[in-house]
Amino acid sequence: MWRSVAARSRASLLTKAADNFVASTQNPKVLPSKTLTPLSHFPTRSPLPRFFSQLSENLSYSDTAEPPPFSVAENENDDFAPRDGVAGVSEELGSAEIGEVGEEEEAHEIDVEKLEGLLSLLSGSADGSLESSFRDLDLTLHEDFVVKVVETPVVVGENLIRFFKWGLKEKPEFRVNRQILDGVVLAMCGEGVTKEDMYSLWDLVKRVGENESNLLNVDILNVLMSSFTKLGEGRAALEVLSKFDGFGCVPSADSYYVAIEGLCKSGDFDCAKSVSEKMIEARSSPDAEKVGRIISWFCKAGMAKDAHSVYLLLKEEKQCRPSSSVYFLISSLSREDENVKLALDLLEEITGEARKYAIKPFSAVVQGLCRIKDVDGARKLLIQMTKEGPPPGNAVFNSVINGYSKAGDMQDAIEMLKLMESRGLKPDVFTYTVIMSGYAKGGQMEEACIILSEAKKKHAKLTPVTYHTLISSFCKLEQFDRALELFHEMKDFGVQPTTDEYNKLIQSLCLKALDWETSEKLLEEMRNSGLYLNGITRGLIRAVKELQTEKVECEQIVA
Repeated sequence: MWRSVAARSRASLLTKAADNFVASTQNPKVLPSKTLTPLSHFPTRSPLPRFFSQLSENLSYSDTAEPPPFSVAENENDDFAPRDGVAGVSEELGSAEIGEVGEEEEAHEIDVEKLEGLLSLLSGSADGSLESSFRDLDLTLHEDFVVKVVETPVVVGENLIRFFKWGLKEKPEFRVNRQILDGVVLAMCGEGVTKEDMYSLWDLVKRVGENESNLLNVDILNVLMSSFTKLGEGRAALEVLSKFDGFGCVPSADSYYVAIEGLCKSGDFDCAKSVSEKMIEARSSPDAEKVGRIISWFCKAGMAKDAHSVYLLLKEEKQCRPSSSVYFLISSLSREDENVKLALDLLEEITGEARKYAIKPFSAVVQGLCRIKDVDGARKLLIQMTKEGPPPGNAVFNSVINGYSKAGDMQDAIEMLKLMESRGLKPDVFTYTVIMSGYAKGGQMEEACIILSEAKKKHAKLTPVTYHTLISSFCKLEQFDRALELFHEMKDFGVQPTTDEYNKLIQSLCLKALDWETSEKLLEEMRNSGLYLNGITRGLIRAVKELQTEKVECEQIVA
């Protein structure tokens, strides 16, 4: 058995000799011991192909055409060839980056029988006797041996964690270094990993990190967070982030992003907001695409103001802002009264050719300004849109016209109507309806009827709301003849009175005009049209009828 090999130069010579030997033999005695490469940058490192929940029947290997066997065939003469051990050890010495111990590095021969026995245990179903089985194997856990175990793709994740915990407890010679820890994390955090395996892995990493924090780095912690996020365990990803300081690590921009992603996907937006505040405070901005996703998640959760804070971080870092995310942010801010002005300021970000096609965010801001009763501000923005783009459509004009009509500023509303027509836009039924409503609320019924006449010229079919606006206003003014005239005119313009229309008109006739006869005629019309009048209104007709009948009888008696 090998005891030691002098320095790297001698190992290099042995490597060449071993390579020549391996090329000429088919049955090596000792498994090649190939060490793991230290973890490089997190975004570019791919996890090893490992499936822990079940054994894979179709395993693929990158360095061999066929899967390496667990057992080692004997030579024909059953002789031990020293060069077999040289091949395995020299390959380790040639590729490992473990560090030097004085001028020599100690290398260990892998006991194949014990390795096979251990792998058989680790690849089987877990049971309570697993630790005692480890003990029975009488293992020596040197680094080469442990690396070979970590590299085996059929090891069950739960068993691997139990093996490591057992080794740390039972084997004094077993030391976890950064290389082994990185390998375990990367191997386990692959496709098919379960929540149980991830939590077991995290418990192991915490145990190691609390004793030797220098073994952990930002990249490997990010891998853990990413796996928790994929499994929908946002709080677990947050716990990993909270341990960075204790492990002597500074969160990267990706660290914050992965934590926010996990929390948002699990619906924990309060915690996601807290992480985003720390990210902003640290001035650690992920790339524009990832920031765009954060903005979208916050906006969908009704956290437009917090999304705006994340946007400002991106702006301060002078990174490109994704157009789709900016548009979504503007629309979301416009829906909240206190944030409409922020949305208006963000419109300045949209310039050049992009402005011509940004009708959605501009329309949202116009609607928001009208909703907070800043109609003049909405008008100013609309006029700006007619000059610089995007060209306003009916919806934008209708918002401003509706705002002026509700405020009773009918002259401004008519001016906007004329501007709309001058741009080649055809006022729709809604446009005329809101103007009629504005006139009717101010008691200007003649002007309202003129607008109705204009609407009938431009549109063959009107809406129930168009007539209801005037009918209800005439009823309030107790001009029931005009109300009934408009009511029967509705059918001529493709509008079928609804149950609600009949109900409100009958109530007005009964309560204000005490006209039960007309009410009964309207009730009969409803029956013929297949409509049903509610019991309260039917009772009202009967009550008025009885009251009027008694009044007539009393008058006849007195006379």
